[in-house]
Amino acid sequence: MNADSILTPESLEFFEKYLNNASPTGYEWEGQKIWMSYLKPYVDTFITDTYGTAVGVINPDAPYKVVIEGHSDEISWYVNYITDNGLIYVIRNGGSDHQIAPSKWVNIHTANGIVKGIFGWPAIHTRDKSKEEPPKLENIFIDIGAKDKEEVEKMGVHVGCVITYPDNFQVLAGNKFVCRAIDNRAGGFMIAQVARLLKENGKKLPFGLYVTNSVQEEIGLRGAEMITQRIKPNAAIITDVCHDTTTPMIDKKKEGHTEIGAGPVISYAPAVQNKLRERILQTAQKNDIPFQRLAASRQTGTDTDAFAYSNGGVASALISLPLRYMHTTVEMVQKEDVANVIRLIYETLLTIEEGETFSYFD
Repeated sequence: MNADSILTPESLEFFEKYLNNASPTGYEWEGQKIWMSYLKPYVDTFITDTYGTAVGVINPDAPYKVVIEGHSDEISWYVNYITDNGLIYVIRNGGSDHQIAPSKWVNIHTANGIVKGIFGWPAIHTRDKSKEEPPKLENIFIDIGAKDKEEVEKMGVHVGCVITYPDNFQVLAGNKFVCRAIDNRAGGFMIAQVARLLKENGKKLPFGLYVTNSVQEEIGLRGAEMITQRIKPNAAIITDVCHDTTTPMIDKKKEGHTEIGAGPVISYAPAVQNKLRERILQTAQKNDIPFQRLAASRQTGTDTDAFAYSNGGVASALISLPLRYMHTTVEMVQKEDVANVIRLIYETLLTIEEGETFSYFD
């Protein structure tokens, strides 16, 4: 399988639609509906939970259960305070970057629909150059064109409204996908393609496969914590994004060396079960799938940690997609890496046998 056979025009049309839809943490359900609609032909049934995690299940009656997982939410802002003259101050919903906010357009989600706004910023002419103040949470603000607080509220905006960026999917140089929220709707896209390829290639798995699109990862892995208690899997392969460390201002001695175009990134961390990780590495080598390695120290910072430390310990591993400019509106990944993450998950699943414990003592 090459990138073009995996990433068909139809699949990329879904990817673009899925990325362009806003799914901020805590408000993921519209994106989940798009994902479930696409996945429906490739699974037997669905599981959903109270907070919006969605799971497509293949072989739901099988006692042995394997999860492949991504997360569906994106970083955003909340309306926190409205001034008397109609300006809006915000707090984070996830790891939103205050430094990229000035001059960005925003969508404020209200009961009456989207209200457009901008993050304002003082003109360069008016700032004191001797003590230049950088953007920070205390001084960034949104202007929706209202004359006062009363007009803001008449437009349907109130404290607690969630705010997203409107930036949409684009392609650079023919093979670079750029958008907000690639972290980590790329994960939901990739696991959906694994399910599609299993169906199209007529592969019958000897276990139940739970294609899991979790919510609320960006505020502490909460959706994964909830759904793993529901599924109680025997093994889990998680996919998320990691940093391309080859761009300026990143210290490789601290972050390691990983880059777009060099293949999926396989992590080493206490939460990563070593025998499952070795299975993934062996699969990559056997199938000539390029890969990179990443050491993650105490924790991976991904849903891997939630799966690994639940239900008495679930054999879990992490396959990451290298990405540039994380938590900005111009996150960038490379087409070939997306295809190779899909290939690696797909081929690894074909090696797993019913009842495998991945125990170090077998």
